[in-house]
Amino acid sequence: MPRPILPEAQIHLAVRDKIASYRSDVVAEVQAAVAANEIVVVGMRMNPFPKKARKLLDEAGLAYKYLEYGSYLSQYRRRLPLKLWTGWPTFPMVFVKGMLVGGADDLAKLIGSGELKSKR
Repeated sequence: MPRPILPEAQIHLAVRDKIASYRSDVVAEVQAAVAANEIVVVGMRMNPFPKKARKLLDEAGLAYKYLEYGSYLSQYRRRLPLKLWTGWPTFPMVFVKGMLVGGADDLAKLIGSGELKSKR
């Protein structure tokens, strides 16, 4: 599933480092959480969908790590690299066993289908 990304050869040398390092701390934080936890939910305040994803996991008895980056009105610059990194346009971003599985509705389908089972 390739998605268009500007090839490095089409990016001027003078700006490559700026692109590579832009808010890389946020991406590294999420990567570390994904590596250390079976389920990770990346969300933001005031958005009902991260809350929905967490509720689904709580009801299923599934442990997860939650990372929150601001609200609609704050920290949007910190969230932007996560969207660029994953290609996923909305929050939450739900990772299961290192794989991006989508958002809250996608998580509900995984739980409902039995693909993601409760540990109770």
